[in-house]
Amino acid sequence: MSLYDKLKSQVDELRATRKQILTEHGDTKISDVTVKQAFGGMRGIKGMICDTSVVEPDKGLIIRGYPLSEVADRWPEDIFYLLCTGELPSEDDVKSIRKDFADRAELPGYVIDVLKAMPADSHPMAMLDTGVLVMQRESQFYKKYQEGMPKTEYWEPMLEDSLKLLAVLPAIAGAVYRIRFNKGDVIPSDQSLDWGANYANMLGIEDPDGKFADLIRLYLTLHCDHEGGNVSANTCHTVGSALSDAYYAVSAGLNGLAGPLHGLANQECLKFVLEINEKYNGSPTKEQLTEYAWNNLNSGKVIPGYGHAVLRVTDPRFDAFLAFGAKNFPEDPVFKTVELMFNTVPDILKEHGKAANPWPNVDAGSGALLHHFGLREFSYYTVLFSVSRAMGMTSQLIVNRLLGTAITRPKSVSTKWIQDFVN
Repeated sequence: MSLYDKLKSQVDELRATRKQILTEHGDTKISDVTVKQAFGGMRGIKGMICDTSVVEPDKGLIIRGYPLSEVADRWPEDIFYLLCTGELPSEDDVKSIRKDFADRAELPGYVIDVLKAMPADSHPMAMLDTGVLVMQRESQFYKKYQEGMPKTEYWEPMLEDSLKLLAVLPAIAGAVYRIRFNKGDVIPSDQSLDWGANYANMLGIEDPDGKFADLIRLYLTLHCDHEGGNVSANTCHTVGSALSDAYYAVSAGLNGLAGPLHGLANQECLKFVLEINEKYNGSPTKEQLTEYAWNNLNSGKVIPGYGHAVLRVTDPRFDAFLAFGAKNFPEDPVFKTVELMFNTVPDILKEHGKAANPWPNVDAGSGALLHHFGLREFSYYTVLFSVSRAMGMTSQLIVNRLLGTAITRPKSVSTKWIQDFVN
């Protein structure tokens, strides 16, 4: 069954369920807000709905009811189908969605022209975002909205836009890499390959045994979504709630992902690991790493990649990356340091006492795996993250248009209002 047909079969029941909840429990309170939360970026406030995934402090990412550990070996196309429908696809479903991507995979030539016209020192994320935004003219949602259509049909052109955007996004990202880092001619899409392998191929990195393609598939799966409150998802949702099309909304989400506090963490973690290896001329001993970590903490710095705003356990995405490295290149000196840190740093942070969560998050290990395969342009790492996270952003857009989710418009108050209220 195609993704369109599957969503079409679900729409009436999903809308009826939402209507029933609002009718019977619309006035039920689900959250209280403190002054600290209002000033602290609304952290922890329950105030939006995201059906694609949730993040549990003691479990990590759960995609449509499936803990990540149960679906980490599934390919990205499977995960996108799951995000959209709540069900894992059958073999026929997977063939259908791969055909959906293949049929839409041709990247307009004007996108390459625009990327080549950008300043030579442009940031890769600025190039990716520009490539997405310039394609807004392709939006079927925009065209259908201008022509006039019932609200109940908004999800259909949003699905079409999302499929087109996801289909060409690896080609845009591949072109960004080739152009920005002078890697030679842009490599065209190969429609005979799956989504992840096609992206790996368009980067042009040597991959004689297919392991780099395996890593890209895993990378795309693991970073696909992280509920609705993170900056990129929340921004995309807010822009989409104004009935902006997928190109506008995802472009906005990518701008948020480019921020140092959101999408740049993996390269910062890798820099930290490489500094350790440089100091000790290779992977350190446990004693050397312990000394290095304590010196870092005692100087008021943190250990990058350890701790998470929500999680209170080891990030299952880190576990998946660690298993990949241990299986494929256990003696790589950078990976060995990552593994040694995992076996050493949590105990140090516990003894130090200031970390709410001493366990590694996904960023503690992902960069080291990319480094092994020779992808060492750190500023590009967030582009890889973006291609994956676009699955979560677009699936949320589809579901929200299917359900008729309202425009986002929270009420703000002034500092003076807070002062008057607390007094």
